[in-house]
Amino acid sequence: MELFIAIYIVFLFYVFIRLCKRFLGQKNNCCYMLNYECYKATNDRKVDTESSCRIVLRNKNLGWDEYKFLLKTMVSSGIGEETYCPKNVIMGREENPSLIDSLEEMDDVFFDTLDNLFAKSGISPQEIDILVVNVSLLSPVPSLTARIINRYKMKSDIKAFNLSGMGCSASLIAIDLVRQQFKIHKEAFAIVVSTESFGANWYCGKDKSMMLSNCLFRSGGCSMLFTNNPDFKHRALFKLTSLVRTHFGSNDEAYECCIQVEDDQGYPGFRLTKKLTKAAAQAFIINLRVLLPKILPLWELIQYAVVYHRWSKENSPILEGVGEGLNLKSGVDHFCIHPGGRAVIDGVGKSLGLTEYDLEPARMTLHRFGNTSAGGLWYVLGYMEAKKRLKKGDRVFMISFGAGFKCNNCVWQVMRDLEDANVWKDCMDKYPPKTLTNPFTEKYGWINDERLSFLRIEDIDFS
Repeated sequence: MELFIAIYIVFLFYVFIRLCKRFLGQKNNCCYMLNYECYKATNDRKVDTESSCRIVLRNKNLGWDEYKFLLKTMVSSGIGEETYCPKNVIMGREENPSLIDSLEEMDDVFFDTLDNLFAKSGISPQEIDILVVNVSLLSPVPSLTARIINRYKMKSDIKAFNLSGMGCSASLIAIDLVRQQFKIHKEAFAIVVSTESFGANWYCGKDKSMMLSNCLFRSGGCSMLFTNNPDFKHRALFKLTSLVRTHFGSNDEAYECCIQVEDDQGYPGFRLTKKLTKAAAQAFIINLRVLLPKILPLWELIQYAVVYHRWSKENSPILEGVGEGLNLKSGVDHFCIHPGGRAVIDGVGKSLGLTEYDLEPARMTLHRFGNTSAGGLWYVLGYMEAKKRLKKGDRVFMISFGAGFKCNNCVWQVMRDLEDANVWKDCMDKYPPKTLTNPFTEKYGWINDERLSFLRIEDIDFS
C-alpha cells in the first residue's frame, strides 16, 4: 500500500511539473549561455610533482611524517604534471602574500577570459546588464565587480553582485542569481565570472587535514555570457532547463567537513575532514529527490519510487545505490562532474552507476588543470566540447559540491553541435593518456618503506 501511494504521488508531481512548464510562462524565463571562456595560465606557472616537492621543502614546519604524507598524496591525487600554480607561490612568497599579489591573481583570470569572451561573442562591455563575480576567499574594497566595471567602463545602471565564501559550487549559485534577475530584467545580458584566490591562502602549517588543499587546488577560472533574449536563441550554446540548490549546513558534521580555520600554530587554511564524502552523499541524495522528477520520464520516476521504497525498508547505506535501478540516461546524455578530487569523481560515478566514458571528462580535467574550485565545471564542459561529444538536443547534467555543505546541480540543453577545442586546444590529442599514473610514483616509491623512517629531511635530495 505504501509503495502504491508513493508511485501515485510521483505521478501527480510529474503531471504538476509538466503543467507548470507549459502554462506558467517558461518562454519569458529562459536562460541561454552564449559563450564561456576558461583561463589558462602561462607556461612559467606550471607546477609538476618535482617542482611541488621543492615548494613543499620550503615549509620548515614540516617533519618527516608530514613530508611523507604530502608526497604520497601528490603522486596518488590524479593530478598531472601541467597544472598551474599562483605566481606568488612559484616565486616563493606563499608565507607573506600581499594584497597586490591577490589582486594581480584575480586580474589575470578576469581580464584574460573577459577580453576573449567579448571578442568571441561580439557583445560589448557596455551592453552588459548584470554582472556576478564569485571568489570565495577574497573580498576587497572596492569589490571585485567594481574592479571589472572600472576596467571596461560598464554602464552606470548595471546590476552588480559579489559572492564570497560559497566554495567550489559557487558557479551554479551565481547562475541561479542570474536566472532570478532575468525574471525582472527582460532581454538582458549577464556575465558570471568564477575563480578563486589561492595565492594568498596557501597553507604553511603542518596539519595534515589542512595540507590537502595545497595538493589539490590549482589556478583557473571561467567567464560566461548569458541572455534571456529569445532573439539570441540561434546563437546560444546551451539553454538552462533545470537548476536545484541544496544546503546541508544545518548538519554540524557537514558544516565542519570543509572549513576555513587557523591551526594550533595560527596558520590559516582549509580543513578537509573525513566526513566530507558522507556530507557530499547526503546533500546529493536530497538534491536528486528534487531534481530527478524534473528531468526523468514518468516510467523512470516510477522505478525511482520503487527503489527508494526498498532503501527505506532495508536501511541501505546512504553512500550507495543512488542510481541503482535507474536509467539516468533516459533524462540526460552527459555528466559534467566537479573535478574536486579522485574520491569525489569515484563516489559520484559509483552512486550513479556511471561508466568510465561518463567519468572521463572529469578525470581528465583533474589531471590537466587540477581542482580549480568554482571554475572547474567549465573545464569539464570544455573537454566534452573539444571531444565533439555535444550534439544539438543533448542534455548535460552538471554536478557540483561546495563548503557549507552545498550540492548544486543543473541540466543544460545543447542548442547546436559543438566542437570548439577551447582551452584544451594545445593538448587535446594527448587525452585521454594511456595511464594516469604519476610518472614520479616509482621515483618516490621509497616513501612507503617504513625501514627508512630513520632518515632526516635534510638528508633527502628531491631534485
